[in-house]
Amino acid sequence: MNRNKRKAEGAKVINSLAPFALFPELYRQTGDPWFLQKAMSTADWMLDAAPVTREGALEHTVTENVDFPEQVWADTVYMAVLFLARLGGLTGESRLADAAVQQTLLHLQLLQDPGSGLLYHGWNSRAGNHMSAAHWARANAWITLAVPQIVAELREVVAIPEELYSRYRLLAAGLRSCQAEDGLWHTVLNRPDFVQETSGSAGIACGFIKGVEQGLLDSSYLDGARQTVQGILPLIAENGEVQGVSGGTPVMPSADAYNTIETYPTLYGQGLVMQLFTQAPDLLSGTRPA
Repeated sequence: MNRNKRKAEGAKVINSLAPFALFPELYRQTGDPWFLQKAMSTADWMLDAAPVTREGALEHTVTENVDFPEQVWADTVYMAVLFLARLGGLTGESRLADAAVQQTLLHLQLLQDPGSGLLYHGWNSRAGNHMSAAHWARANAWITLAVPQIVAELREVVAIPEELYSRYRLLAAGLRSCQAEDGLWHTVLNRPDFVQETSGSAGIACGFIKGVEQGLLDSSYLDGARQTVQGILPLIAENGEVQGVSGGTPVMPSADAYNTIETYPTLYGQGLVMQLFTQAPDLLSGTRPA
């Protein structure tokens, strides 16, 4: 982190904030005030200057030279809101904690299909629709994985609305209903004819484990996570590369377009699988030599 931390001085966009989620813990471990100062100034930008939609949700801005005006993407909860929650947990500042809870709940409200419980990839505030209306697996994974961590950071700092818990349980139930027999999920969750996607599957399963750990889900969800671990192990090459990971994916023009995204090893694919495996040593026992 120290070798690369000056890169944090670059342009601020929502989709590049994920590394800041490490800063609160780095400050705890090192006492280096730079980590806290940089985290606070970044949080100030998020709360005071980052573009928001008419509903007040953070607009999903990206490093590429393209705009998604007044669009809400599920990715934002993991990429940016988790950082706010961890900083709020560190400092105890209610403005940070309140904003993290508000953004999490707002994203769930705007993106969740009340029938299936699944999340849409994005919401277009201008058009008032979910664009391609695709239940993209990795979008669901980012939020499934982030919410238990956000709750763990903030439940002692601010009151968390019951609606947030109920929506998360509805999401988890929807995800469990469309898990394939081999433990993975398809890249569009309700399209079993589409390719299965490893990173989204790992993120969802890891979210299940964290959800059980935080009391958001009952222990039966660990069975689904165990199936996912067993399904992912054969997809790891001898050199450690995780196979079956879809490339960077914006909100696509149609649900069918998600099935055309190329798969190849990526850093976020490695990271999501590593998170799953480090959270689930008991689920790994007996499935393959260490």
